[in-house]
Amino acid sequence: MPTFHDTEPLPLEAGGLLPELTLAYTDEGPLHAPVVWVCHALTANANVFEWWPGLFGPYDLFRPGAYRILCVNIPGSCYGSTGPLSRHPATGAPYGHDFPTLTIRDLVSALERLRCHLGIETIHLLIGGSLGGQQAMEWAYVLGSRCEHLVLIATNARHSAWGIAFNEAQRMAIEADATWKSAAPDAGEAGMRAARAMALISYRHYDTYCRSQSDPTPVLSGYLAQSYQRYQGEKLARRFNAFSYYRLSQTMDSHHMGRGRISAADALGRISATALVIGIDTDVLFPPHEQEFIATCIPKSRYVCIHSDYGHDGFLIETASLTDVIGAFLSAHAVGLKAASPEPLPE
Repeated sequence: MPTFHDTEPLPLEAGGLLPELTLAYTDEGPLHAPVVWVCHALTANANVFEWWPGLFGPYDLFRPGAYRILCVNIPGSCYGSTGPLSRHPATGAPYGHDFPTLTIRDLVSALERLRCHLGIETIHLLIGGSLGGQQAMEWAYVLGSRCEHLVLIATNARHSAWGIAFNEAQRMAIEADATWKSAAPDAGEAGMRAARAMALISYRHYDTYCRSQSDPTPVLSGYLAQSYQRYQGEKLARRFNAFSYYRLSQTMDSHHMGRGRISAADALGRISATALVIGIDTDVLFPPHEQEFIATCIPKSRYVCIHSDYGHDGFLIETASLTDVIGAFLSAHAVGLKAASPEPLPE
């Protein structure tokens, strides 16, 4: 996976600097094909083909043969870009607890540096869900006419008090881990397991759990829902880091299109891209009225609500519905893009 390294310090919205910047990214497809840039969510990475199959892949709507597809591992994460486990250039030791809290606007500043480095003048389609949608929205505002089309899924114009409360409860779980105060790379790991179990409740829906995790016969211990939560916490702990989880949840909390501007509505009204805004009917973390607000404010936009049995996680799971909705949007609006027919599956 290629990396971009910039020794120029990155000024941060809340003050201070990130001394230097490394970004790990995916860049697949013909150099002169229409650029599709993907912004990823909280614990994902630069390999969009890994975590969004069904929408991105050789036989999917977005395939490298038809588009130039880019996705960057965001700063603060633990998949190759500058983050808490990176070594501070001044000390030679990992940042750890000293890694600064980055805002969504800081992430966008980093993405802008890579775009300029790659010489990409125009992003034909910018897409993201959840935290990725927050980045895409802010970046579309910054890019102006350099962003032609925008797809926002299960996201919001400012992170809600509800969402911030969920994130703070998760951070409290990490803080309660006795190892969290240490500088060890695995500090807070047990706390992150509990945090992920909390998060999953907000990512899914009441009906999802009742349908898939109800015990078939009455029991007094070993409940399915109990083991499922522990499994999900352990699953994340095998691939992610508590320092990154803690900081990126704070990054999500920072999102507010109206901060330092007239209002969120006014900021959205200055986005010139033609936009498709997609909500999920069972999403309790980013409820559909938040996407309706976005679509109401962006001048050239359309709102669609899709059904999912999986709540907020539907933005990763309902790729068939997303293919239909986004494909129709591309066919209707995206000059230079097209809803390419997937290549036939190999026999």
